[in-house]
Amino acid sequence: MPGKTTTVRFLTASALSLLGNSVAGIALPLILLATTGDPLAAGTLAIICAVPQVLAGVLGGAVLDRLNRRNVSIFSDIVSALCVAALPIVDMTVGLSFGWFALFGVLGAVGDIPGMTARDAMLPTVVERDGVSLQRFLGISQSLDSIVTIVGPALAGFLMGIVGSVPCLWITAALSLSASAVTATLPRSIGAIGSGSAAPVEAAGKTPSVATVVVYGHSSTAARFGSLAKTAWASALDGARVLFKNDPVLRAATLMTFGIVMVMGSYQGLVLPVFFTEANAPELLGYTLSAMSCGLLIGSLVYAALTHKLSRRAWYSFSLIGMAIGLAIMGSLPSYPVMLAGAFALGLTAGPASALLGFFMFDRIPEARRGSALGTQNSLLLVAAPAALFATSVLVTGIGLEIASWVLVAAWFAITVAALFAKSMRKLEESELAPKPEGTGSARAIGTSAPNTPNKPRRTNAQREPEVP
Repeated sequence: MPGKTTTVRFLTASALSLLGNSVAGIALPLILLATTGDPLAAGTLAIICAVPQVLAGVLGGAVLDRLNRRNVSIFSDIVSALCVAALPIVDMTVGLSFGWFALFGVLGAVGDIPGMTARDAMLPTVVERDGVSLQRFLGISQSLDSIVTIVGPALAGFLMGIVGSVPCLWITAALSLSASAVTATLPRSIGAIGSGSAAPVEAAGKTPSVATVVVYGHSSTAARFGSLAKTAWASALDGARVLFKNDPVLRAATLMTFGIVMVMGSYQGLVLPVFFTEANAPELLGYTLSAMSCGLLIGSLVYAALTHKLSRRAWYSFSLIGMAIGLAIMGSLPSYPVMLAGAFALGLTAGPASALLGFFMFDRIPEARRGSALGTQNSLLLVAAPAALFATSVLVTGIGLEIASWVLVAAWFAITVAALFAKSMRKLEESELAPKPEGTGSARAIGTSAPNTPNKPRRTNAQREPEVP
């Protein structure tokens, strides 16, 4: 992207942060398993961390519409680096136990969740500043994320083989610190809030403190915390209204995202680790996830190249049906070569649906309410994913791994049918979509073409894959 330095730096920071998370995502469950001897410890840890994660998401959504989002992202990566680096320090001094994982998991969530939301909220401003097409940017971002999620598991395996599982966390911490350093090079204006939603002191060009932004003029500590809690609650309610009340397309996209995260999170976080652990081949988990990511990369590139060849509805339907087939193959817990094929097929067909769902999230949320909406969404996802993981662990314990896996496949089929027949998702072309809520930013303003006309190409969009698959 010649001359698009802001976009390049933003993508670099995102890739470094994601790479650190990808390495940690492979290393930490294995370290936890080696420490506790319990393959379900990850599910227990997820439940413990759920409440602080939700609170961090809600509070983050409240302050992100008032504080500079770039600064929040920098702070988040620093906190994440410190929490990860603390684990090898504890291991060298007093020794790791489940309690230490819980402690630093909670502290890390407090930093990670607002930072994740801040980065998402900055994305449209970044592409607008450089005049980059949103479609092109999201296609490149999804491809880059796919490359990182291919490299991450392989890098984790290599580092664990060379330096050991716990010492490789130093590399993860270094990646997070590097992400914060690159983000610090972005113009401060990238994270600034629009004048309509900024606090008076920010509009005057000053940098407000959290207390100043949340409670203008209040000096007592009690008043500050009370006002912050009220603001956080109001922000959560406002975000829920944006996501669920007035826009049927946005509501359907949000509910489908929840379903994808719950089912795939249970597979990646519990079913597959237990399956490979029982097969005495835990290292194959990384290769399976790499195959899925490799398929996602190829699928994203194919979608970006051929997006004009099919309608949005055709891409959407093809993607959902293909994902159901891929997950059914994996859910049968077959031999390893067949498992790899299913993972690759799932990744290959996942791109178009997640691209459209992600685009609707960015395109249809009003800019001034983006922080609260994304904060609420992330908070709800942080409830849904651990709850699904815990429920899956109960199924695995009660009825066995194979039957529990087929239950998840059935749940995925139900989500697929609901998504295909949802009234609001039947007509997805720009001219057919329900009108956007008032105040929503136009995608045309950030570089996409006008709606389809006889003389202009149909506008299509690509979006990076969310956390799953």
